[in-house]
Amino acid sequence: MTSSPPGGSAAGKPRSADPRSRIRDFALQIGFDAVGFCPANLGPEARERLTHFIQAGYHGDMGWLAERTAQRSHPQSLWSEARSVIVLGLSYAPNDDPLAITTQRNKGGISVYARNRDYHDLIKGKLKHLGQFLVSRFACDVKVFVDTAPVMEKPLAQRSGLGWQGKHTNLVSRSHGSWLLLGEIYTTIELEPDASTVDHCGSCSRCLDICPTKAFPAPYQLDATRCISYLTIEHQGPIPNEFRKAIGNRIYGCDDCLAVCPWNKFVRPTSHEQLIGREALIAPPLADLVALDDRHFRTKFSGSPIKRIGRNRFIRNVLIAIGNSNDPALRPSADALRLDPDPTVAEAADWASKQLDHPSS
Repeated sequence: MTSSPPGGSAAGKPRSADPRSRIRDFALQIGFDAVGFCPANLGPEARERLTHFIQAGYHGDMGWLAERTAQRSHPQSLWSEARSVIVLGLSYAPNDDPLAITTQRNKGGISVYARNRDYHDLIKGKLKHLGQFLVSRFACDVKVFVDTAPVMEKPLAQRSGLGWQGKHTNLVSRSHGSWLLLGEIYTTIELEPDASTVDHCGSCSRCLDICPTKAFPAPYQLDATRCISYLTIEHQGPIPNEFRKAIGNRIYGCDDCLAVCPWNKFVRPTSHEQLIGREALIAPPLADLVALDDRHFRTKFSGSPIKRIGRNRFIRNVLIAIGNSNDPALRPSADALRLDPDPTVAEAADWASKQLDHPSS
């Protein structure tokens, strides 16, 4: 295979005449799995959905969602010079059944995306690499984002043709199922947009039906305050009693609504080594996790997204799982934390101990 000289193609046509192809080819070359283009604006439907979500209080402790709604729902409010958005996807599809862990009650269930390195770092590095390519080839300005700014990633991904927001409100791709991590590049270049993806959920309701805490008030609506991912990651303080039994052994996130999507049958497991689950985090024993002090917690989860919630919130989650384990052998581990300096940990330990007084089958 031969390459064309800078500024020209094999057919003599200037390469600069087709910036989309050059951008897409380079993005795929550096490891992205999906690339799409859309204008730097969102229609009224995205803004209306966000407004309803906030007004209903579905965002819970996530105050940042309410603080910058204008910038979140309109890319040019965030950066007035933006003309196009390049949406990039990275597959983290697992090679096993993410729901299998829920039957191993003395083990901890960790969401697929968090079983190895922090995806933010991985995607940001690739976005910066692609951004440098854009600046050097097209003399433009760029800003890169990966879940760190008021950016409505999923509506932008749908508008750029990467997939559609399913009834579980997450992105669904015909090629990658429910397993795409997203990043965006805002740029001053005017790029021809891709066609927006239409909804292919049909009459399916598997994602709604499986939710342990009934977090979907209606199709395409999520009450985050009932979502296990929110409760185990974003929520501070004690987890409400009404959700504790339903959480089961999920100690960081929840994949139930993602895992049952029929579109996953077309997916190949991720090839990104940093996103393939490490053995130690696929089904870690609760007895090992509950013994972690702050220093050992930070060491064990160095470079992991789990580290950001801190030892106390994590141990709270582990204790809820212990309370649901029906394993009397874990009772001493729970008892040992009933006087923990952190009141949330101590309360969760007391609850777990009481649950283990009368384990059920």
